[in-house]
Amino acid sequence: MAFNLLALAVMAATGAVGLAYGIDALGRHRDATPLREGKSYVRNLAGHTLTIPATWLRFGDSDEQGFASQVDLQLTVPLGPDARATKVDVTLLPRSRVRTSASLLDGVYLHQFMPNEVSGPSGLVGKPLYPTDGFEGETVWYDPLAANPFVAKCMAPVEGTGNAQCLRTVLLVSGIGAVYTFDADALSNWQNFDAALAEPLKAIGVH
Repeated sequence: MAFNLLALAVMAATGAVGLAYGIDALGRHRDATPLREGKSYVRNLAGHTLTIPATWLRFGDSDEQGFASQVDLQLTVPLGPDARATKVDVTLLPRSRVRTSASLLDGVYLHQFMPNEVSGPSGLVGKPLYPTDGFEGETVWYDPLAANPFVAKCMAPVEGTGNAQCLRTVLLVSGIGAVYTFDADALSNWQNFDAALAEPLKAIGVH
């Protein structure tokens, strides 16, 4: 009788442990797979295979598969004021088709800077551009202390309505170029900008 009770107790304990492991595994699976819920598309860009949720495609669902010359996404990231969610349009391109904002700072923008500065996000210098060569109403924001600085060019809203729209181009570790288009409010989180976008891009295969 005692043996039978002991055996039942061992079986119950084993079952409880197994159930706990099962619940834990299920929880990990749920945490790891939201990106893969629903329909997704496969694109090959510059030798990298990307698996993209349909809801991330900027222009909606597409039946195109396979090789792509560029990929257009819209991501929601916590880069708004007080880390609120904001949308960032992302265009992924082969390396040969991009010139980074950091390289444009010295090669182009520096020669177009007006003498005055404008106030803005802490840690960034804001320099308006002379209204020539298509730069009218544009301001470049950059980190003056970094060797590879954060740089973004922003255009004032048309007729003074809405928020300025900004453009930042970077070269990712994989060699893929990324062009970010975003609301100027996100500049307040410029120090976290690239890291916040790296997370969803890594999830689809861009490193």
